[in-house]
Amino acid sequence: MADSLLLNEEQELLRESARGFCSERAPLSLHRKLRDSRNPDGFDRDLWRQMVELGWAGMAIPETCGGYGFGHTGLGLVLEETGRTLADSPLVATVLLGANAILETGNEAQKAELLPRIVAGELLLAFALDEHIVHDPGRIETAAVPRNGGFVLNGSKTFVLDGHVADRIVVAARIGGGSGDPENIGLFLVDAAAPGLEITRTIMVDGRNCANIVLNDVAVDAGALLGGSAVTPEALDRVLDIARIGLAAEMLGSIEEVFERTLDYLRQREQFGVPIGAFQALQHRAAEMYGEIELGKSLVRAALAALDDPASGATRIARLASAAKAKLSEVFFLVSNEGIQMHGGIGMTDEFDIGFFLKRARVAQQFLGDAGFHRDRYATLHSF
Repeated sequence: MADSLLLNEEQELLRESARGFCSERAPLSLHRKLRDSRNPDGFDRDLWRQMVELGWAGMAIPETCGGYGFGHTGLGLVLEETGRTLADSPLVATVLLGANAILETGNEAQKAELLPRIVAGELLLAFALDEHIVHDPGRIETAAVPRNGGFVLNGSKTFVLDGHVADRIVVAARIGGGSGDPENIGLFLVDAAAPGLEITRTIMVDGRNCANIVLNDVAVDAGALLGGSAVTPEALDRVLDIARIGLAAEMLGSIEEVFERTLDYLRQREQFGVPIGAFQALQHRAAEMYGEIELGKSLVRAALAALDDPASGATRIARLASAAKAKLSEVFFLVSNEGIQMHGGIGMTDEFDIGFFLKRARVAQQFLGDAGFHRDRYATLHSF
């Protein structure tokens, strides 16, 4: 287990390559530019093409499905580096959520048709799950009613990442049972141009691309149902847990960047003729952040390694996913707050970059379940 927390030479090279790319091609200034210009896509399509050429879209997709089989640890390292610069791209929605939904729940024909297109950058996906202001994957009210050999979908979705730019949207809809029943939920691949599908972009405080979606008698054929039947709760949990772990890796990158920027500021800013980093009270606060970051890093590394270990059971992965998401949410809250406070008044201004991470922290904390949700889930998984 201890060895699994260490990166091998190939992984170290990947991380350095991703860091260099993000620093040069996707700096934080690009994130600011996209926000200020209200870019209609919310990301740079030429930059996404370059990411695809680097193999990032197929990083965790098996070679048998057209990918590169570098594993979830490889994708996690890339996400960690994109988190450092808040790089805007379809990596989370298309690769982390959409591709894994197809990989984990689709049939062989669906995988063969869709996954190579994702790897090639030809298909953008979104994952439409939540319907309320809090994350509750078992509470699905959107209904899929059989009709004319296919289905008709009615309902609404909130916080759909990249929903307004996706070519297709994976929609979780109920094909039986009550709204709180985790069984009888199907994942439907819906064309973004389908009649009756209303997509409204929402401008998020952190610059994320999100949308609210309404489905009014949206007709799909039987082939749109991933796997051809309802997804098991265990399969849906695995899709979400992969995404939660990947998101935790992205959050880790942002946290590390805030911490490093804060340390640099403590070394440079002087008061009473000495750097403020010489003040013991600030040193204690920095030491607390460092310890919390190291704990979070260990959890992320362990969770990514578990995803790549065929011997890992579903319960172990679920526990690690919730532990990582809960811990990283708490650490991101702490470090982003401390970063703002230690930068003083300048940290509160929009002209200074540190504030972008505070905004990302607040959104990332809620996405796919906040710390409270995952602490409760972790306790339940241990039969507490």
